[in-house]
Amino acid sequence: MGNRFMCMTKKDGRENVSKSKRMGGGGRSQRKMQAEEELLHRQALSMAIHQHQLSQRFEGSMSRRIGGSTSSRRRNLSNDIDPLSNAKQLPEFLENLKTKRIVLIHGEGFGAWCWYKTIALLEESGLLPTALDLTGSGIDLTDTNRVTTLEDYSKPLIEFLQNLPEDENVILVGHSSGGACISYTLEHFSKKISKAVFLCATMVSDGQKPFDVFAEELGSAELFMQESKFLIYGNGKDNPPTGFMFEKQQLKGLYFNQSPAKDVALAMVSMRPIPLGPIMEKLSLSPENYGTGRRFFIQTLDDHALSPDVQEKLVRENPPEGVFKIKGSDHCPFFSKPQSLHKVLLEIAQIP
Repeated sequence: MGNRFMCMTKKDGRENVSKSKRMGGGGRSQRKMQAEEELLHRQALSMAIHQHQLSQRFEGSMSRRIGGSTSSRRRNLSNDIDPLSNAKQLPEFLENLKTKRIVLIHGEGFGAWCWYKTIALLEESGLLPTALDLTGSGIDLTDTNRVTTLEDYSKPLIEFLQNLPEDENVILVGHSSGGACISYTLEHFSKKISKAVFLCATMVSDGQKPFDVFAEELGSAELFMQESKFLIYGNGKDNPPTGFMFEKQQLKGLYFNQSPAKDVALAMVSMRPIPLGPIMEKLSLSPENYGTGRRFFIQTLDDHALSPDVQEKLVRENPPEGVFKIKGSDHCPFFSKPQSLHKVLLEIAQIP
């Protein structure tokens, strides 16, 4: 960009010189030339600052905790993203909104990086999104073979909720197996969670394992453990498996059948092995804690990893307060239908 900018300014300079010669009068004064040069310097500096800000925003999106800071774009709201975020509606919408912070929890194999489109859209709507890397996910360096319990896996979310001010609560959004982390924290930190949103997620009942939700798609737990070619034996073949990782072609078919090619390419180089212990753990959920939480479910209607029929079954067996459906979305609506997901999250945030 810098070279292109310089070429343009040199060209402009030649045009200005030729124009001065035609006009006569000895050319422009030295004082005026200096003013123009200062203007060019200011413009170049402005462009450099803008590029620096963009690079910082990109680098920040790959951190363990994404978002959560006030974006400069939030102060200059655009109505190009969604009708709900236009300049006339937004101030009233924000003023009446009790909870503005939305915490995004990824599913198996993913990390905070997968929410990059959702973060940008929510920030532009004036909300405060934060995406976390669960233990052994994203850029968290923990060996996934050492993550054996749901509490271990959910530790970054637990610490985040523990550090919240007493008078603050959040909206939690859990994708896929991240729904188990939402259920776990809803049981233990119910007062910190204003709403829990299960995005094509493992919304289990008391005594269920997260794996039970996928059992109809992948087969029984016993069969999966015996025959799966994707299991990882981090403690040696003589010990129980510690994780699993699908091959790229299986991932594409299960998760990304509607996602853009660029996002699929990002996922292929960013996804990590999935710790097995957390999804094989039975959850203990009480009516007093989990049962009093406000739960919402978002269905993805072109999902190959968690079929619409299985999602309907989850809703029937463990009814939430509200159900939303995204047409044409695969298992990853933050890639395949980011605008639709953004609109649904805004709608849920505004429910009294």
